[in-house]
Amino acid sequence: MEIRISKTKEDLASAFSIFFKSLVQSDKVTHVALSGGNSPRKIFDHLAENHGEEIDWTKVNIYWVDERCVHPLNEESNFKMTRDHLLSKINIPEENIHRMRGEDNPHEEAKRYGELLDKLLPAENGVPEFDLIVLGLGDDGHTASIFPDSMELWDSEENCAVAAHPTSGQKRVTLTGKVINTAQAVAFLVTGENKAKIVREITRHQGDYKKYPASLVNPDTPDFIWFLDEEAASEL
Repeated sequence: MEIRISKTKEDLASAFSIFFKSLVQSDKVTHVALSGGNSPRKIFDHLAENHGEEIDWTKVNIYWVDERCVHPLNEESNFKMTRDHLLSKINIPEENIHRMRGEDNPHEEAKRYGELLDKLLPAENGVPEFDLIVLGLGDDGHTASIFPDSMELWDSEENCAVAAHPTSGQKRVTLTGKVINTAQAVAFLVTGENKAKIVREITRHQGDYKKYPASLVNPDTPDFIWFLDEEAASEL
């Protein structure tokens, strides 16, 4: 695990964008899974506006870590957020965008998306292997759409599972732990003082860190990086 602390959210956006650009600048096709939430918005804006023209997007395939079961034009859609802040600002072929269909039956979509990953991605020990998975961290320590009350989904034998938000009950389709921990690179993007306690507990293995789904992220790769602003890192 590596921790990279940026002074401000803007600096974090710059640091991650440079990391992202270096990772995808190669002759091979890269497969990247993105997350929704608030933290990535500014980062996606910065990536598109400052490095969008420097990246050969024909060699980048975009997927999602999770998706709320809503229409893709719904304001809660992770796809819509990514489209508005990144995809609409870059020259990426439509066939390189592989969205989770939040409007479809969630169990059928989890199965379809899992099969899509098997088809399009290289495999490591039979598990689809992303070049990069970008994760967020919830106030309750959840990541992807695996929440503290449904941590058993992390160990699912399937590539994707159906989760439910513990408060609203909203259904979501999410990657499972075996896919996340097989990625060649995993990056957490975390901002805000309200995440500081959870960040400390997980990264330092303190307190009740094992109750947080994000503590289960442990890929076998040197490229496991927490990108934090100073507020999120204030208890380290």
